[in-house]
Amino acid sequence: MNHTPLDPSSSAPARETPAPAAFTRRRALLLALPVAVGIGLLTGCSAASIAGTTGSSSDTETAAAVTDVTATATAADVMADNQEVVVTDGDWSADDAVAISLDGDTASADSDAVTVDGSTVTIESAGTYVLSGSLNGQVVVNTEGVVKLVLDGAEIASDSTAAIAVTAADAVAVVLADGSSNTLSDTSSYAEDADVNAALYSAANLTITGEGSLAVTGNGNDGIASKDGLVIASGSVTVNAVDDGIRGKDYLVVSGGTIDVIAGGDGLKSDNTEDADRGFIEVTGGSVSVSSDDDALSAETDIVVTGGDLDLSSGGGADASLADDVSAKGLKASVYLVIENGTVTADAADDAVNVNGAVHISGGTLSLASGDDGIHADTSLYLDGGTVTVSESVEGLESTSITVAGGNTSVVSSDDGVNATAGTTTSDTGATGGGPMGGGDQATEGVTLTASGGTLVVDAQGDGLDSNGTASITGGTVIVNGPTNGGNGALDVNGDFTVTGGTLLAAGSAGMVVAPATSSAQASVAALLDSVEPAGTVVHLVAADGSVVASFESTKDFQSVVFSSADIVDGETYSVYVGGSVGTTVGGYSTDGSISGATEVTTAVGGAEVEGTMGGGGGPRQQ
Repeated sequence: MNHTPLDPSSSAPARETPAPAAFTRRRALLLALPVAVGIGLLTGCSAASIAGTTGSSSDTETAAAVTDVTATATAADVMADNQEVVVTDGDWSADDAVAISLDGDTASADSDAVTVDGSTVTIESAGTYVLSGSLNGQVVVNTEGVVKLVLDGAEIASDSTAAIAVTAADAVAVVLADGSSNTLSDTSSYAEDADVNAALYSAANLTITGEGSLAVTGNGNDGIASKDGLVIASGSVTVNAVDDGIRGKDYLVVSGGTIDVIAGGDGLKSDNTEDADRGFIEVTGGSVSVSSDDDALSAETDIVVTGGDLDLSSGGGADASLADDVSAKGLKASVYLVIENGTVTADAADDAVNVNGAVHISGGTLSLASGDDGIHADTSLYLDGGTVTVSESVEGLESTSITVAGGNTSVVSSDDGVNATAGTTTSDTGATGGGPMGGGDQATEGVTLTASGGTLVVDAQGDGLDSNGTASITGGTVIVNGPTNGGNGALDVNGDFTVTGGTLLAAGSAGMVVAPATSSAQASVAALLDSVEPAGTVVHLVAADGSVVASFESTKDFQSVVFSSADIVDGETYSVYVGGSVGTTVGGYSTDGSISGATEVTTAVGGAEVEGTMGGGGGPRQQ
């Protein structure tokens, strides 16, 4: 973030910043952006072509999916294609400031720029103003240029409107003086068509900064709201609002500070529905805690996280019951959600993450619990870094196109663990898998599930990996503790299912065993056991020379095991043992297990079909 010293009395005419020719994503041009002299700008820093459209909501039941997006778009890509962010610095000097003393039902100031009419204080010129004391009334900013409001022990409460209302300015900074404690509260109700409708309201770009604290109570509607953009750069900000906690219409950016929000509506929100380059939330630093009845973070276009700590609870959490007409998602966006760093904890009655367009996670740590989907993206879900843990969900990961290219991902689900589907429903009823070595029901065109790197561990009561289209494993490690219900399978793929690299181990029930096609460049072994082995049992795959190829300690009952790695040889017979021990494991899988004390229970042949399963497949592998 660039902070540039400014002359608060100056202003500059609007300028128009054209979009680079490479950008094709949601707009033909950038709208004119008024910028006051000395105001810093936050911008994206790379030129990349991204395509996309907006939707009025991220709820799949109310908005069409966004299809024209780039799965691997970076934070810089997305932000470069958004409106520039206006940041007003918090530097100020008492020598250049006007002191406003708040005194019950009135106030006083030694400046013609300040008028006092009963309990209403109006600032009518650009500059810096220091507010201290208590006021049962309202502070209004109505001017041109840049205004800095320094709150230094200010308590402002209004029983008829907002505590602070910026009705006109080029930009405003609310500066929380070092060590100060400040409070704002508003009326208990607003007219339905009121423009001013928050305890702290601004019609201009608003920055909150400084090293003091601010407690805001939104009795009638929102806590803090800006009709333009809103940046929280520093300070300790606490909001308790009957509706939305903190709302920036054009954008909401958190780059620092400590923010605690309790909201009867959405927690943090950006809701510009008219301009395709606006309506986004960006978090680059700071600490954010949200407890909301509706969505914790809700962005009309994008959510971008490159730092900071987010602790989000929506709708009472994953175990709460939710009315059909309520959206209580952890993070909700219509076009992009990109996470590159920071920590995100979300406990949501609805989806923990829901995006109409694309989700790209390349870093950071995500801990997600959901009453529905862990992560849902209508168009694409791309994981190539970071740590993602879905500890509770109905379906863990869901999208039309799912790629795991890196990072460490673990999923626990009561239905499908990973579900590649073109539908918008959150559960895939019925078993629609292919045969033991590929084939099966008709695949849905454009639906793909790919693992090319990283680690994916799934614990599912429904299908473990489910693709209504194709599936391919080219690298990485995929471990599935699949279902115990015979009507579901650890692997369920309608179309081509190929393995050319990496490691796959899937253990589950015996009712619907699916394995990669024998035409795959890398061979697989699929073994059926005579009886169900209980959770905690160690199973080993042993080559003809007595070497242990793979060991697995299942967390659930199982009767089938599918394994593929570079160590499997087509046509070779492998012995399956139960008992013994495992060494260091990844999701229960180990390469250094021991069969000492174990018992051989069956054999399986590399690349061969498994009798008694869903038929089909077979044939030589294509080298």
